[in-house]
Amino acid sequence: MKVVIQRVTSASVTVGDSIVDQIGRGTLVLVGVEKGDDEKKADWLVDKICGLRIFSDNDGKMNLSVMDISGSLLIVSQFTLAGNCTKGKRPSFDTAAPPDEGKRLYEYFVAAARRTGVPVATGIFQADMQVSLVNDGPVTFVLER
Repeated sequence: MKVVIQRVTSASVTVGDSIVDQIGRGTLVLVGVEKGDDEKKADWLVDKICGLRIFSDNDGKMNLSVMDISGSLLIVSQFTLAGNCTKGKRPSFDTAAPPDEGKRLYEYFVAAARRTGVPVATGIFQADMQVSLVNDGPVTFVLER
């Protein structure tokens, strides 16, 4: 499982002409599910994301988590994170989980995040989404488990 997390002042997901969901200050989480991923990996990542100290304290140090600032998560499925671009010019998605498994684990990931008490907004699995964000910093991290 691969995730890209971005510290944001705001983020939203639009499908067609409608905003599906949005957050203010918090973390945008792009989630890619690969073959062999499981609930244990999802739980580890959710715990890491919610506790990761990437927000500034009063001294300007990255010392606060999304939980500490009462922020939100916007969790968006991102199939292309499983893309392998090492050979040729077209990405290979051989390591991506099949759609049914990807959806099941994405939904599990979202449910696990909601159990933390952090407000969670989402995109729509397999939809053609437009994700807008204001990256604060910019601060971006890639996590794999």
